[in-house]
Amino acid sequence: MKHLVDIHIILSTSEDMDDWHDEPQLASEKLNMALHMVYDKADEDIETDKLEELLANTWEYWHKDRYLVDIEVDDLVDWVDHLFNN
Repeated sequence: MKHLVDIHIILSTSEDMDDWHDEPQLASEKLNMALHMVYDKADEDIETDKLEELLANTWEYWHKDRYLVDIEVDDLVDWVDHLFNN
């Protein structure tokens, strides 16, 4: 049911990150990268509610993280793998 979730609804903008980051555009890009990773890793038949919950949790976890702009892509991949393994 993954195709029923529109990832674009939850993607961030630099304005979403202004209050938390000195580089809001870069922070937004990193958060969106993490959101896309979660979406891409989800099984095609994942329940819609579960996928929406995973995306919302990813947003909540990362959007205020002051080190978001410094995180490496490999670390985001590891975090997403951990998310799905737990």
